[in-house]
Amino acid sequence: MLVFPAIDPVALELGPLKVHWYGVMYLLAFAQAWGLAAYRAKSVPAPWNNDQISDLIFYGAVGVVLGGRLGYVLFYNFSHFLQEPLWLFKVWEGGMSFHGGLLGVIAALIFFSYKEQRHPVDVLDFIAPAVPLGLGLGRLGNFIGGELWGRPTTADLPWAMIFPHVDNLPRHPSQLYQMFLEGLVLFGIVFWFSAKPRPRAAVIGVWLLSYGCIRFVEEFFRQPDAQLNFIAFDWLTMGQALSAPMVVAGILILVWAYRQKSSVVSQ
Repeated sequence: MLVFPAIDPVALELGPLKVHWYGVMYLLAFAQAWGLAAYRAKSVPAPWNNDQISDLIFYGAVGVVLGGRLGYVLFYNFSHFLQEPLWLFKVWEGGMSFHGGLLGVIAALIFFSYKEQRHPVDVLDFIAPAVPLGLGLGRLGNFIGGELWGRPTTADLPWAMIFPHVDNLPRHPSQLYQMFLEGLVLFGIVFWFSAKPRPRAAVIGVWLLSYGCIRFVEEFFRQPDAQLNFIAFDWLTMGQALSAPMVVAGILILVWAYRQKSSVVSQ
């Protein structure tokens, strides 16, 4: 068995200023998204300049932070919010939701697309392949912070890990599973699919379908949130309940995209 390394969550201290590893991962995620978007800008039908890409990433970052926080409060800890409404603004106490962040990004990029007079679906198709590696970095931040650990498993599992700050049970290092699957595997699927011209919205469909399936499976290895536990059937988690509609939406979008004969191709 492995033992979780006691990693200092603070990456850098400059006097009273403390830079946490989780924040560093966010910065790296946005930086790589900018780099991949700049790379893709050379091959899409409607050109993008560096200023537009910078604005795109900025709007996306705002959507991630606001949507992620609101999503966590509404989906995972609404009762706490009702007892202490100002807790919504205590972001330093932690608590971000991927699904909320996704909705926040979609809303922010739709606003951005109208501002730039671009089709919203084309904007989402364009940026989708740049997202997974950032998700992987976020999961690495979860691991370094020793949060979102996995469910108990057998000691025979070679990579089973004990998280001493939780208990002495061997557990799945689910953060690393998610880093690999949501980061590298999802990136490989979406980037490969987007490398050739596809019907408008097809890239979004593949992204939603792939992430939804990956996250649904991952949840079987991740410890459910303590304040919620299982929300139905003694096995369904909130993460699965929020991911299932992504699978359905991804399939419907793909069917619609390939039935549109006059669809504008995206790349």
